[in-house]
Amino acid sequence: SAPHCTVVRYGLQFPCFPHGGAQRKHRWVSLLHKYHRPPFPDNKSYTFAAFFPSVTVNKSSDMDGGKPSLALVYQAVQALYHDPDPAGKERASLWLGELQRSMYAWEISDQLLQLKQDVESCYFAAQTMKMKIQTSFYELPAETHIALRDSLLSHIKNLKDLSPVIITQLALAISDLALQMASWKGCVQTLIEKYSNDVSSLIFLVEILTVLPEEVHSRSLRIGANRRTEIIEDLAYYSNDVVTLLMSCVEKTGSDEKMLIKAFRCLGSWFNLGVLDSNFMANNQLLVVLFQVLQQNDTSTNLHEAASDSVCSALCAIENVNSNMPLAMQLFQGVLMLETAYHMAVAREDLDKVLNYCRIFTELCETFLETIARSPGRGMGDLRTVELLLICAGHPQYEVAEITFNFWYRLGEHLYKANDPVLHEIFRPYIQRLLHGLARHCQLDPDHESIPEDTSDFGEFRMRVSDLVKDIIFLVGSKECFYQLYSTLKEGNPPWEVTEAVLFIMASIAKNVDPENNRTLTEVLEQLVQLPDTVHIAVRYTSIELVGEMSEVVDRNPCVLDPVLNYLMKSLREKPLASVSAKAIHNMCSMCRDHMSQHFQVLLDIARSLDYFSLSSDAAVELLKGTALVLARLPLEKIGGSLSDLCAVQVIALKKMISLEPTNGKSVDPTIWLDRLAVIFRHTNPVVQNGQSHPCQKVIQEIWPVLSQTLNKHQADNRVVERCCRCLRFAVRCIGKGSASLLQPLVTQMVNVYQLYPHSCFLYLGSILVDEYGMEEGCRQGLLDMLQALCMPTFQLLEQPNGLRNHPDTVDDLFRLATRFIQRSPVILLSSQVIIHLIQCAIAATTLDHRDANCSVMKFIRDLIHTGITSDHEDSFEVRKRLVSQAMEQHGQQLVTQLIHMCCFCLPPYTLPDVAEVLWEAMHFDHPMFCSWLENTLKGLPKEMSGGAVTVTHKQLTDFHKQVTR
Repeated sequence: SAPHCTVVRYGLQFPCFPHGGAQRKHRWVSLLHKYHRPPFPDNKSYTFAAFFPSVTVNKSSDMDGGKPSLALVYQAVQALYHDPDPAGKERASLWLGELQRSMYAWEISDQLLQLKQDVESCYFAAQTMKMKIQTSFYELPAETHIALRDSLLSHIKNLKDLSPVIITQLALAISDLALQMASWKGCVQTLIEKYSNDVSSLIFLVEILTVLPEEVHSRSLRIGANRRTEIIEDLAYYSNDVVTLLMSCVEKTGSDEKMLIKAFRCLGSWFNLGVLDSNFMANNQLLVVLFQVLQQNDTSTNLHEAASDSVCSALCAIENVNSNMPLAMQLFQGVLMLETAYHMAVAREDLDKVLNYCRIFTELCETFLETIARSPGRGMGDLRTVELLLICAGHPQYEVAEITFNFWYRLGEHLYKANDPVLHEIFRPYIQRLLHGLARHCQLDPDHESIPEDTSDFGEFRMRVSDLVKDIIFLVGSKECFYQLYSTLKEGNPPWEVTEAVLFIMASIAKNVDPENNRTLTEVLEQLVQLPDTVHIAVRYTSIELVGEMSEVVDRNPCVLDPVLNYLMKSLREKPLASVSAKAIHNMCSMCRDHMSQHFQVLLDIARSLDYFSLSSDAAVELLKGTALVLARLPLEKIGGSLSDLCAVQVIALKKMISLEPTNGKSVDPTIWLDRLAVIFRHTNPVVQNGQSHPCQKVIQEIWPVLSQTLNKHQADNRVVERCCRCLRFAVRCIGKGSASLLQPLVTQMVNVYQLYPHSCFLYLGSILVDEYGMEEGCRQGLLDMLQALCMPTFQLLEQPNGLRNHPDTVDDLFRLATRFIQRSPVILLSSQVIIHLIQCAIAATTLDHRDANCSVMKFIRDLIHTGITSDHEDSFEVRKRLVSQAMEQHGQQLVTQLIHMCCFCLPPYTLPDVAEVLWEAMHFDHPMFCSWLENTLKGLPKEMSGGAVTVTHKQLTDFHKQVTR
């Protein structure tokens, strides 16, 4: 809703149009003065003209009690759209944003629309009016609603010829008003009766009727389930009238393309809402017009797209085919008749129409999926529908085939669950044809000279093909498909692009083929490693990918390990093949760890020379990961020295960077070396028996000073500090209790740096330390001191204006740390003073619409309550229960009230399961108190909307309370 957002509904960009207009004031505006309040806090020194010094502000005229003059607003709008200075645009945007949030916005918007001075000011006014109705409708007293409605209807009629985007904004404003204004009964009927007989008014009437059903489920309105149900029932009652109106519009305007497009879009909106009568629609002439438009070769692109969208919406609306049989039959037969039109579009190379037809065919198959899978070839399970998708998959453009993917996913899932060999046999030929078509689409251009690009559009398409093949290959059989693909390479001499595409598909299914006693797989490996250097570079690249996917075959057949490794090592030295070879070597290390241990020295030599290979950062890290996995399988007595050798290159590089003075104000970036050390520590996990000293302990203790110095030198750089903390995290995880000697210096440094630079990663690292040492009696008090020291600057940061919203990572990591404490040392935390502040901060942070932060907050509260219920902890259960009880007595009512209000008014649906876990624990902890807290909360909920609609009845609240607390 920000004023500077110029991309609006339907993707139109704000244009410039001529001036014009007149002024008239409506009665509803004058009523606002009775309920006037200042738009900004009284303690805020704010001058409207501050951003526009060229305007002379006269307090008696331009600033009527704080209200800016129209001249000033108009100048701000002009600056927003026409000021050549970006800073000027930004100042105008901020100023207008403040204006939009003020009470004055209602009156000023109305006046600007009356002035009709130019398209920019009218667009700003229309958008402001829409935003105010959406978000601030409660500001208006009930007696202004009717006058506001009449005013908006007058504006949309007067401005209908100015700009389509203004019409859309005003239509949205009228629709949102109708949805919230309970006193406006039968709004659809009112609008149709008032404007349907005036041909010039049809353009905005249809626009209102298009956006009205779309806004019913808008979360910004928060109209409540009762009001929404009432609205949907009302719209369903008048839906036949709307369809009749649309047909009348088409008849009145003849072949007017714009009206046809609007009519089809409107019809699609009503289909999407699911309120159209299927029997009425099945026999309606508008459906006939839809398919006539789609069958005609000369239909324009825009009209064709609108008709296609409408048919797709209709197919979605009849997903329950049995209860919509008449309409389902009409749509089924109508879509099947479009095959000829599709072929004509292909012949005319009209890709837009081809894509539209493919969307319709795919939607048809998805709608009748269960029928197709349950009774293939019979009735509406007619397999001509699947044939249509295969025809689309055969189109030269891969974008067409890609549209069908979701159907194939769903079909594969359905057939997998059904596990019916008869059905598998019926659909196997279709899947085989699809796989052949996909293999053709995956072919690179014959004149392609380099390796395949994963990040291009075509590369991403190939990745989606790979995923699809993995999901549906069971219908054909991985083994059989792999053999067939391999046989195509053995027969004849296919072009390189065919060979590469076949190898790519083989790589997608290689892991699905059982490697046990499978001679063909080893034969494939033997052939791949013997490919000459003269073959196309793309073939070599994809063959290496295939070799990497066959690492399990190598593990079962160690006799091929040496030639495979030699092949990959050779490719590692070639720049285009280096990164893919490194990833393949990583796969070998991961799957063949025991067999690869004899080659550890070779891996170590490569690791020492990483920078001499042309590797991407990710590939280098992958190679080090594989090396570390093999390192962990060496005898314990060899691990320490080998780890030291593996880390040496990184440590030496960090030492050099520490000793270097910054040049030109910039330090050398150490993140590469920290990332490499982190992956080594993370994956060096040898099996150490009780009583044995950890072989990595000494090495990590020796490296600690270097990490500490790096952290100190770059303490202001969040990127470097995050990498340091990540490296230390995996070092601590690697040696576990063996890192006790690092605990004190590490915590001291963390706290000291955090006082200056509150990087949230220190909080995360603190949670790792608590997880490792929180149950050690001698460490608990020190860890609590660490928590309290970290909490002080954290709370200061989060208490700033918008602090929680601006620092979600800090919230996330703070409550990860607090949760670890609750899990490991609940009594010492619950007995401390900091727990009160943590609970208060958690309750405040429940408002955050940030997935990770919200999840961590909810988990902290849940685990805190749960620790007073479970006896599964070494700390005294009675003490824990008493401490949790004290916390809940103090904060329980506030917590329940906050959570219920957040669920109703703020939080997105994905947070609700986590909230439910918290409420569940609270109810189990103290059922009578929870019942009381919930009752008090429900009593405090608003029972009526500002528009007069009843949001919730007393019986609904009572039933809800019983359902929750039962």
